[in-house]
Amino acid sequence: MQLHLSTWPEIETYLQTSQGIIFPIGSTEQHGPTGLIGTDAICAETVARGVGEATGAVIGPTINVGMALHHTAFPGSISLRPSTLIALIQDYVKPLARYGFERFFFINGHGGNVATLKAAFAETYAHLADLGLENSGRVRCKVANWYMARSVYAIAKDLYGYQEGSHATPSEVALTQFAYPDHIKQADLNPQIAPAGYPIYSAADFRQHYPDGRMGSNPALATPEHGQRLYEAAVKELSSDYLQFLAAD
Repeated sequence: MQLHLSTWPEIETYLQTSQGIIFPIGSTEQHGPTGLIGTDAICAETVARGVGEATGAVIGPTINVGMALHHTAFPGSISLRPSTLIALIQDYVKPLARYGFERFFFINGHGGNVATLKAAFAETYAHLADLGLENSGRVRCKVANWYMARSVYAIAKDLYGYQEGSHATPSEVALTQFAYPDHIKQADLNPQIAPAGYPIYSAADFRQHYPDGRMGSNPALATPEHGQRLYEAAVKELSSDYLQFLAAD
């Protein structure tokens, strides 16, 4: 059940039996020579829709742009400032909490969002309390990184080993190939396995150390079939996590 394809009476009826909503959140940033710029948002959205189908949850609109300032030396990358993302999360949660939503489950596809999301949750709780909403003390937010699900991690380790890397990984590229098989990209990767181990500072520094955008990865290993395995594992595990989140005090 997608929020933007629903009517307000349908949402009012939904709230009589559930107060949970899922938001896919990702990023619009470079993913090496073969990874789609929308990879992080595509992965989060694909998994979130599967979780929604499995649990009957409302799925909010995908937050496509995240905190990716360190990628902005590569053409096509877009980033929100951390303060902007914090304000965005508050502006999403506040009206929905007024209607009666109390469980906000963010399925995340971008590691760079995690710290900002956690800060946003803290500010959101305080802001809702200041507004004096009757249900402010019952509102809970959670970030669920699809790529860190135990079953997903195990599959990626089995398929790719150390060539998984940490950015423009074969696992995330495989999931986009499964979701969008008509948009599979090919390019020569040199070196085949990207460099790794450098800390992340400015965008220029990032590009200097990771010149084609990959971090320790070999996305040439990705296949759509791998992507389907990863998708099914992520949906199963995150569906269970979402239902537990709904039931928790």
